[in-house]
Amino acid sequence: MSLKERMHGTALKAQPLNLTKSQVTVDSAAPVEQPAYLSDRFVLLKTDVQNALLARIQNPEELTRQQLMAEILALVEGHSGISPMERSSLTDGLVNEILGYGPIQPLLDDPDISEIMINRHDQIYVERQGQLLKTGAAFRDESHVRAILEKMLAFSGRRIDESSPMVDARLPDGSRLNAVLRPLAVSGDSITIRKFSQNPFRFTQLVQMGTLSVAMAQFLEAAVRGKLNIIVSGGTGSGKTTTLNALSAFIPPSERIITIEDAAELQLQQEHKVTLETRPANIEGRGGIPMRELVRNALRMRPDRIIVGEVRGGEALDMLQAMNTGHEGSLTTVHANSPRDCLSRIETMVLMAGIELPLAAIRSQIASAIDLVVQQARMLDGTRRIIRIAEVVGMESGVITMQDLFTFEQYGVDEMGRVQGQFRGCGIRPRNGEKLSAQGIDLPSHLFSGEVGK
Repeated sequence: MSLKERMHGTALKAQPLNLTKSQVTVDSAAPVEQPAYLSDRFVLLKTDVQNALLARIQNPEELTRQQLMAEILALVEGHSGISPMERSSLTDGLVNEILGYGPIQPLLDDPDISEIMINRHDQIYVERQGQLLKTGAAFRDESHVRAILEKMLAFSGRRIDESSPMVDARLPDGSRLNAVLRPLAVSGDSITIRKFSQNPFRFTQLVQMGTLSVAMAQFLEAAVRGKLNIIVSGGTGSGKTTTLNALSAFIPPSERIITIEDAAELQLQQEHKVTLETRPANIEGRGGIPMRELVRNALRMRPDRIIVGEVRGGEALDMLQAMNTGHEGSLTTVHANSPRDCLSRIETMVLMAGIELPLAAIRSQIASAIDLVVQQARMLDGTRRIIRIAEVVGMESGVITMQDLFTFEQYGVDEMGRVQGQFRGCGIRPRNGEKLSAQGIDLPSHLFSGEVGK
């Protein structure tokens, strides 16, 4: 359906308006009041301008934002009795509807918002600086939500309908989108958008933000340059992708990188890279390309490094085999609550590959393939921190042995609700130190001393 058809189909109903930042975000405990200018008169005025615009311009989406605003303002001048606030809201609302994603476009444009959660058409929450807040933004109805969702999916070529009511996709700016339709989402179509910084964080910035210490950053830089296999572990929203992006920045530009993701969201700065993305099956259930096939195919593409956005199934076995067969320095993420849980989850995912392997063989593969587990956590105050860096040492009596190199010791919470604590080295030099030394990377002993800063 074209933009013109979508807009004509909704012209007689209330359209969402662009709200300013102060109007969009409100305290979660406060009632959300409808702006005074969402009156029937204003809605009818907006409908008149919208119809006049479509009659005057065949493809308004091909105009720049400035050109479109000029056209709308020219049409508005013909109507009397419009206040400056109404004129501004009318113009912004129509521009966002045509060139953006309607009522959530201001939220997408706000750099302080990291996540947008649409529970139903009239209930939209955001995460701002680690805190969940309810907004005053709203869609007109479920059909409006569906129209904007289809517009979002057009970029990635993904589809969603009654036969396939869930989808993972990405937006042009790299944001990750997940949508679930009714009746699976009982209250109405639900959309969750995870935003990522347009300029990926470097470890220098993460140190300033308190995500990790200087010593931890220096060690992780050495680990990436020294081609250690690293797993970034953590819960949902703990910052695993941000850390993975920061780690990838240490990969030398002379190396060939293959990235594999469900929905491409990594923002690697190197030029020599190939990004692979899974493909869902079509409506007949054919043509799907799962993660596991992409991992196997990546081995034939002469990679120096393989980066898997997230391991969540049988591809874990192929990833371990790649790490064990010369593709050192691979990076990936896993959902887990601790380094030990991370290794247990990998065991389970290897079994999901459908190949009957004894548990001892699986653990031996894990112990020889994985060098480090970087544990990330989202703290009570909304901040993200690397709370442990653990090294896989080997096998002992059929159990994978590990040792902590760095930890975050939490003291408590201050009167402002901020988590108090300190990063500490465990005083143990990594077993992989010899491997790094062989590549000319020397780690000073003071990196692993007890006090490594805040």
